[in-house]
Amino acid sequence: MIDIEPYYRWRDEYYISEEDEHSPFYGREYNHFTSNKLIYNYYIHPYWDEFDSETLYTKILSADYENGVSILEFIGEWNDAISNDIMHLKRNVIEKLIDSGISKFIIIMENVLNFHGDGDDYYAEWAEECQDGFNGGWIVFLNTYDHVAEEMQNTRLDDYVYFGAEFNGLNWRQQTPQTLPFLIEQMLKNSKRRLN
Repeated sequence: MIDIEPYYRWRDEYYISEEDEHSPFYGREYNHFTSNKLIYNYYIHPYWDEFDSETLYTKILSADYENGVSILEFIGEWNDAISNDIMHLKRNVIEKLIDSGISKFIIIMENVLNFHGDGDDYYAEWAEECQDGFNGGWIVFLNTYDHVAEEMQNTRLDDYVYFGAEFNGLNWRQQTPQTLPFLIEQMLKNSKRRLN
């Protein structure tokens, strides 16, 4: 797992989270040669950011405050049942972005290997705050594994978050941080599903 680096091709041209004063990771410094970050007994790449979860890490790939859109990539096990990951994510990352004007969230899920649900309260709160935001917001999980999506459906997250087959298979790396939200907006317009 140490070889799985957060997506880096947008860094130099578009966005660096540790240089963004609105980012919850502003001012972070990274050891380029060693990692002390673990998911269970496996070291992960040192560029992933922790937010008080023991098994889930993130990287903000883009934050466009003018258009209210942020793109985040995740790695690990998303565990709301034992470690309440959604609470830590919501309080330590999402709320800071919402307070800075973000209301549209693209969450890259292809390195999230498992999901253990508990309740949907924090997701409902997140979705409500997004809908009240700039131009009405949304939360989209891209490229979610089938077994992860199934557990999310069992926890009723599909009442608040767009995910599943119609949001899988998108090669987001071929896009820019400006074109990807446009594609997502088109997918949402064509989606057969409407959230509560």
